[in-house]
Amino acid sequence: MEAPRWSEVPRGCQNRRSAPAAVTSTQLASRLSHRRRLDPGRRWLWVAMAVLATIGAIDTGAITLKRWGLLGPLICPGGSGDCDKVLNSVWGSLFGQPLSLFGFLAYASVLVLALLPLLLQGDARDGLLGRSRWALYLLTAGMAVFSLVLMAVMLFKIKAICAFCILSALLSVTLLVLSLFSGDWDDRGAVVFRGVITALLVAISGIAWASAMDRPGEVRGPGMPIPVSSASRPGTVALAEHLSAKGAAMYSAYWCPHCHEQKEMFGKEAAAKLKIVECAPDGRDSQAALCKSKNIQGFPSWEINGKIDSGVKPLAKLAELSGYKGPLPTP
Repeated sequence: MEAPRWSEVPRGCQNRRSAPAAVTSTQLASRLSHRRRLDPGRRWLWVAMAVLATIGAIDTGAITLKRWGLLGPLICPGGSGDCDKVLNSVWGSLFGQPLSLFGFLAYASVLVLALLPLLLQGDARDGLLGRSRWALYLLTAGMAVFSLVLMAVMLFKIKAICAFCILSALLSVTLLVLSLFSGDWDDRGAVVFRGVITALLVAISGIAWASAMDRPGEVRGPGMPIPVSSASRPGTVALAEHLSAKGAAMYSAYWCPHCHEQKEMFGKEAAAKLKIVECAPDGRDSQAALCKSKNIQGFPSWEINGKIDSGVKPLAKLAELSGYKGPLPTP
């Protein structure tokens, strides 16, 4: 008996042979698509990350505006003295900008990454979800580790407590934990490996930066400001003498880098002729009570002709405020 040709086999048999492959392919595609979709049960985690990132952005944004002089005094729980000491220390700036500015940018990035999967729909969201989850995890891991470095600097180097800094550290660690639970990770080994590498890189960089900013040799004793190293130029000594004769005073704190910057403008000889009031309670020859009575909010602050103005001032501005008519050094 001749065997039937393939074309003579009933169509139903052909369907039964090809069906398993088609079903398996469909199921695989469905499972992969499901993994990429935002799990409704974990949607609240992304909402929580967006909320916490918003709080962090407000926290660091307010500090940045305060440091730029665009916002008034901030109410710091536990007292504003320690907050000022931490935020205005040498560790409070990076690349000439407040360190809080970079914290604001980090929180703003977390906010965008957390909101995109919530706002987008369909394939656009499904394709973005995996990349957003990884970006959130690595970014928050770096933020958490760097916050811990800053906490160590605050406690063991600056020896002050800043509630804003503690809040930022808690937010960073919480965001890291939430990012880990934001979805199923297909390769947990990769999660651990990339997280450890990110943490090590940030920790090493942070410790190196903190050590580079720590210059104990520049301070001669507890509560004493960094010595002025620049030489006075023609005109700065005369301006300093004029300011002292007019009763002008510079309210300062020994740990304030901006106060040191102001004194460096005058130079060593001229700065010695200025009336400088130490406002830090633990500073050498502290006059903290006088500073409090004058309602000094930032350092340095100048009192000229009975008016108080905060911030580093160009020499020409100080000459204008005090009525100095003599020669000044060119910038």
